[in-house]
Amino acid sequence: MASVLDSQLMQGNFSTPAIREIWSDENKIKAQLAVEGTLSKVEGELGVIPKEAGDKIASIADIKNFDLDAIVKESAEKMHSLIALIHTLQTLAGEESGEYVHFGATTQDIVDTGIMLQTKQAFDVLYKHSEALIAALTKQTEKYRNTPMIGRTHGIQAIPITFGFKLAVWLDEALRSQERLNELINHQVFVGSISGAVGTYAAFNGYGPEIEKRVLKALDLNVPNISWQSSRDRFSEIASVLGIYSGTLGKIGHELFNLMKTEVNEVTEPFKKGEIGSSTMPQKRNPALLEGLASLTQPVFSNVALIHQSMLFDGERDAIHWRSEWVALPQITNYLDAQLVNATHIINDFNVNEAQMKHNIELQGGLPFAEKIMFELGTVIGKQTAHELVYESAMTAIEQHVDFLELIYQRSEVSDHFSRDELKSWTNAENDLGNISERIDLVLAHAKSLKNG
Repeated sequence: MASVLDSQLMQGNFSTPAIREIWSDENKIKAQLAVEGTLSKVEGELGVIPKEAGDKIASIADIKNFDLDAIVKESAEKMHSLIALIHTLQTLAGEESGEYVHFGATTQDIVDTGIMLQTKQAFDVLYKHSEALIAALTKQTEKYRNTPMIGRTHGIQAIPITFGFKLAVWLDEALRSQERLNELINHQVFVGSISGAVGTYAAFNGYGPEIEKRVLKALDLNVPNISWQSSRDRFSEIASVLGIYSGTLGKIGHELFNLMKTEVNEVTEPFKKGEIGSSTMPQKRNPALLEGLASLTQPVFSNVALIHQSMLFDGERDAIHWRSEWVALPQITNYLDAQLVNATHIINDFNVNEAQMKHNIELQGGLPFAEKIMFELGTVIGKQTAHELVYESAMTAIEQHVDFLELIYQRSEVSDHFSRDELKSWTNAENDLGNISERIDLVLAHAKSLKNG
């Protein structure tokens, strides 16, 4: 096993069939043949090479005419990633037409444009799966918008929120990533390159820019203003956007992992009969899906950093930094797509324990409402005075394990102005949710507008 992406035992945890197929050797060669065939056809149309030769090369530049094993073998022997494909194409085109294969282009033209075709294919899959995740988050945000739960800061109970609020925060973050995906399209990062040895079109008899424009338009890629052989910022931008999305998904996985802990027990991941949590503890229902979701962010981040290294090209181009893209792009897109698919399944089918959420709010006997109580008292005795009073009562309740609300009510500053029923009403979670509802509405409206374009 060279990689978890190659392992039939493990690849399902780290990738999806769609993205694996895009980065397969067969699809890589298919993309490179599309570039070579289109190049020859365009050159024939412009008279740069004989039209008959261009048409013939284009017609035989089809994966079904190629022996993948033979290409792999020759590539290893020649220590060159493209020369075997060029030689095979020349042989298939025949002695006369074969002279015009790869005419004027350089290896990086074909490889870069081919990889950009693959990246664009992967992007389309990721975009579709992002839409599915957003739909799942939208549905569950609406469903649980009024379901109270405890909010936590620094891992400790804070004040009440709703589960829908938590989901809306994630939804808003996912929507921003979806917008970043749209911006990649608007920034025209999916470009090709047909510009020759150092990007000057020197070998195209003056037709270089026109050849490049026609080839790239035929391949549905954008046309660059100038050579980008040594300018890898587009790949860095793509990787950065995907890395941000992975970070969001990793955070969601980690947070749900915490909510699934036995002592918390507020949300559990989907479970089906027959799943095994432990080889030695039969009772275990481990958060396997959530661990998988959270764990993939780390290798994505590492590969995003590797992509950034590719910006450090020497001169007009080199292969030292170039090759890092070949390693990182397949991994980033595979890992992220696995996260998107996994997260969508989890969000759609998780189990929400609303009774436990209510129990956890009540676990500390009113302490999560200390802020609410402080501000209500503050209307009469002043906020700072109320803060000191509530603080002293809270610390005593925690340290001596006594009733927090009773301690507060025993203070004359409280009992002189408020009844026990008033004090008790301040510990109703529904009365301490701030502007949650309107903020959820804003996020849902944003999701709707983005969906409708």
